[in-house]
Amino acid sequence: METFKIKEFNMKELVGISSKNIEEHLKLYKGYVSNSNLIINKINEYKKDKGENGYAISELRRRFAFEFGGMRNHEYYFGSLENGTKEINKEGELFSMIEKVFGSFDTWLNDFKSIAMTRGVGWAMLYYDKTNNILINHWVDEQHIGQLVGLSPVLCLDMWEHAFVYDYATSEKGKYVEAFFANLDWSAIEENFNKAK
Repeated sequence: METFKIKEFNMKELVGISSKNIEEHLKLYKGYVSNSNLIINKINEYKKDKGENGYAISELRRRFAFEFGGMRNHEYYFGSLENGTKEINKEGELFSMIEKVFGSFDTWLNDFKSIAMTRGVGWAMLYYDKTNNILINHWVDEQHIGQLVGLSPVLCLDMWEHAFVYDYATSEKGKYVEAFFANLDWSAIEENFNKAK
């Protein structure tokens, strides 16, 4: 059974992120979707004999968090790049909240970029916390470790080497971060924020 569908992204030519890197990156995303479906199906199959398969089911559930996180994180990521660069609406609610929470847009941006430079593989994330009506910058290890429960992703920046390996050396990942923001469609980020509210 196919529980999750592969989303198609209409990727434009990007500045500083090659078509080759995007092409390979999209293959990885499709693997996360396929593996999420595979694990769900395998769990359902194993549940027919929970006594015999209890350990395997537990391990599959752990693996599912990684595959599912990879699927969803990448959907946010590619969704923020597919329609061309658009600047943030400085009259909009997201910009206003960023300035309110962080003091200024530049302060937020510098903080987010510094999180993106965290050593290791993972994601720099901007979340919306509906309970407290605030935005939170955060680092997520791998695809899933450290995701903040109950918060909605607004902006997701992939900081695994696969996101930039064809374009930049690992020591140059800061250039990739700059390229990401140079191509960012802020209207997609604002839509994520509006859905989260």
